[in-house]
Amino acid sequence: MELGSLDVWMLVASALVLLMTPGLAFFYGGLSQAKSAINMMMMSFAAMGLVAVVWALWGSAIAGGESIGGLFGNPATDFGLYTTLNEAPEGLIGIGFGATFAIITTALISGAIADRAKFSAWMVFVPIWVTLVYCPLAFMVWGDGGLLGEGGAVGDAVGEAVDYAGGLVVHMCAGLAALVLALILGKRRNFTERSSHRPHNTPFVLLGASLLWFGWFGFNGGAAAEAGEAGLIWVNTLLAPAAALVVWLITQRVRGEKPTALGAASGIVAGLVAITPACAHVDPVGAIIIGAISGFVCYLAVGLKYKLGFDDTLDVVGLHFVAGLWGTVAIGLLGRAELIDGERAGLFYGGGIGLMGSQVVAVLVTLVFTVVMTAIIAYAIHATIGFRVTSDVETVGIDRSEHDEDAYIFETVNGASKTSAGAPRE
Repeated sequence: MELGSLDVWMLVASALVLLMTPGLAFFYGGLSQAKSAINMMMMSFAAMGLVAVVWALWGSAIAGGESIGGLFGNPATDFGLYTTLNEAPEGLIGIGFGATFAIITTALISGAIADRAKFSAWMVFVPIWVTLVYCPLAFMVWGDGGLLGEGGAVGDAVGEAVDYAGGLVVHMCAGLAALVLALILGKRRNFTERSSHRPHNTPFVLLGASLLWFGWFGFNGGAAAEAGEAGLIWVNTLLAPAAALVVWLITQRVRGEKPTALGAASGIVAGLVAITPACAHVDPVGAIIIGAISGFVCYLAVGLKYKLGFDDTLDVVGLHFVAGLWGTVAIGLLGRAELIDGERAGLFYGGGIGLMGSQVVAVLVTLVFTVVMTAIIAYAIHATIGFRVTSDVETVGIDRSEHDEDAYIFETVNGASKTSAGAPRE
C-alpha cells in the first residue's frame, strides 16, 4: 500500500504531538523551584517512556479494540500490535498518533504534585493509571461501541458525545486526576506563601508554551480528513489561544496587576485546551469566543486553590480541567450542525437542548470515572510505598534526593561551586 498524503500528515502530526511533552517539561520545569526542576522535567520524560511501552503492549487495544461492555477494548485483540502488524500494518500510523495523546495526558498530571512526589511512586502510578483510566475513557468516547459514542448505551440514550481532540479524554481527565493526587499528597510546607512560588525560569515557561502551541496544530489537526476541515482546525487553533492570551493580560491589568509573561503563557494554554474538543465543530468567531472566555475563567480559577485549600502546584486543575470543561460544554452553545453531524447544533445556532445534554452527561461520566479510579490507584500507592517525600527532602530539594542531580551549578570566585539547592557540590 502506497503512502498517501493523509498518512504523511498523520506521521508529521504525531511528531508534533510527541514534541509537546518535552515542551511541557520546559513549561513545568520553568514554573517549578530551581531545586526541583530536574524532577519536574523527568516526570514528563518518564511518562514518554512508560506510556509508549504500555500503549504498544496493551494500551492501544484497550483504547480501540473489540468492545467489552462499552467500557474498554479487549487487550487481547491486538496485544503487542501483532494483529495490526500482520493484517493491516498501515494502521500502525494511527496507533502511533494515539500513543502521543496518551503520553501528554499522563504527563500533564505531574504539574499538580511538583516539589513533593517520590519519583519511584510516579513510575508506578503512570503505567497503572494509563491502563485503568486513560485507555478505558478513550474507548468510551472514541472507541467503536464506546459507552459515550455511537452504539454505546449512554451515547444512544442521550446522544453521542462530541469531543474532537480530547476535551474529555485528555484535559478533563488529566485535570481531575491532578486534583485527586493533589488532595491525597497534601499541601507543600510553604503553600500559603505565594511569593515563594514564582517561576524560577520564566524564559523556560515561554519556551514551553511556544512548543506546546506549535505541537498543538498536530494535536488538533492530525485526524483531519480533508483540506477544509484541516484549514478550519488550523485557524481555530490559532485564534482561541490568541484571544485567551489577550483577555488574560487585560484581566490582569483591570485587576490592578501588571501583565506578565506567566500570564501570557497561561492564557495560551487555557485557549489551546478550551478549543481542543471544539476545534472542528465551531467557526472562527466561535473559536475567538471560546478562547476569550477561557482566558477570563481560567485566570479566576487558578486562584481558587488558595481559597479552597488544595495545592495544585502548577495549576493543572485551573487550566486543564476548567478549560477542558468549558470547551466541551461550549460545543453545546456554539457548535454548528454542518460541522458536527448535519443534525445537531448548539443553542446559539438554533439547536435544541439535545447537544448540550449529551455534552453535560459526558462531562459527568468523565468526572465520576476519573475521580474514582484515580483515587483507588493513588491511595493504594500512597498506603504501600508512599507517594510523598519527607519534609526534609522537600526543604532541601527533590532533585538531589531523587536524581542526584542539580539543575544549575554556580561557580564562585574562589573556584568552589554551589548548586541550585544552595548546597555545596561534592
